[in-house]
Amino acid sequence: MGLALAQRIVDGVRRAGHQGRKYLLGCPGGRSPLSTYRALPAVAAQQSVDLSPLVVVMMDNYVILSSNGYVHVPINAHYSCRRFATEEIGKPLAHLPGAPNRDRIWMPDPSDPPAYDRRIADAGGFDLFLLASGASDGHIGFNPSGSPRDSTTRIVELSTPTRTDNLRTFPDFDSLDEVPNHGVTVGISTIAELSRTAVMVCLGAEKRRAAERIASARSYDPSWPATIATEIPDAQLWIDLCADSEEQPARDGE
Repeated sequence: MGLALAQRIVDGVRRAGHQGRKYLLGCPGGRSPLSTYRALPAVAAQQSVDLSPLVVVMMDNYVILSSNGYVHVPINAHYSCRRFATEEIGKPLAHLPGAPNRDRIWMPDPSDPPAYDRRIADAGGFDLFLLASGASDGHIGFNPSGSPRDSTTRIVELSTPTRTDNLRTFPDFDSLDEVPNHGVTVGISTIAELSRTAVMVCLGAEKRRAAERIASARSYDPSWPATIATEIPDAQLWIDLCADSEEQPARDGE
């Protein structure tokens, strides 16, 4: 799956280069897209693709309250999405022609969240948004259950199910008390209105419920925010056998 998605990204970057424009890739942190991020350098190198059009647009990051308002958590924190973007996406591509530098790895600014939507829109919107769903509550980015359809990039208070899910995403957390209570995130409208295409990735048995909820939805259901994928043109749901509700568990010995 990671190889297939990496190939799709490379093809899109190549087309954007021929057209003389940017290619905006919406990127979540976490486990679901890791196989794609890890396959991308090899696919791009094998096919000698100039990555100059590629802009990595991150979905969210944890924030903490300072005397000047909310700010990003330290970039060296193990749970920092800025660190994730650098270590898991940027560095593996760094040796390739046109690899995205710091100016082409975007992150929402907690001091001015609405500016992120304007920046994305001014650049032409997302060519492809890689999406992932929270396993327990369907959060997307840091958008919790109940998020309004018209929400844009903003500071949100993280729900307990979201914070609990992130104990698995960032296993260096020792307890729920260590998980920050707030984050800056793209909104539901940001995802739906600024994306031309999207792929929702659900991997593993823990994402079976998420896959079922998204596959059965016909429009946005605020009780499971990841259902916004149903309102994106040319959106696809990619699941593995473990997340497939129709796949029966193997018997012993199989």
